[in-house]
Amino acid sequence: MATIFSRIIAGEIPSYKIAENDKFFAFLDVSPRVKGHTLVVPKKEIDYIFDIEDELLAEMMVFAKRIAKAIETAIPCKRIGVMVLGLEVPHAHIHLLPIQSEKDMNLSNPKLKLEAEEFTEITRKIKEAFI
Repeated sequence: MATIFSRIIAGEIPSYKIAENDKFFAFLDVSPRVKGHTLVVPKKEIDYIFDIEDELLAEMMVFAKRIAKAIETAIPCKRIGVMVLGLEVPHAHIHLLPIQSEKDMNLSNPKLKLEAEEFTEITRKIKEAFI
């Protein structure tokens, strides 16, 4: 059975897509800890990030870097935090979070409840900044 991320990539589940290429897909987390919280996933279903072959993992980080630069341009923040946990969904993914302090990286923080319009606006801003 396909993971929720594979279903998002396939368009079976709607998402706020930031960018994609033939190997990766980036979209807003619908349960964000901060505005602009984005997930970067490989299109190939691989459960654990350190099971990804070296070349693909390197390409994933370069793709994530481009997404992070766009987020940084679109969302006022001090840095873009990068986090990999790997327990929530059995499909490797990188969390990119615009942060003001280390506290913003805590996934125990309350989830933001954003309206569809806010998600759409954040998506638009990040997509415009994506190079």
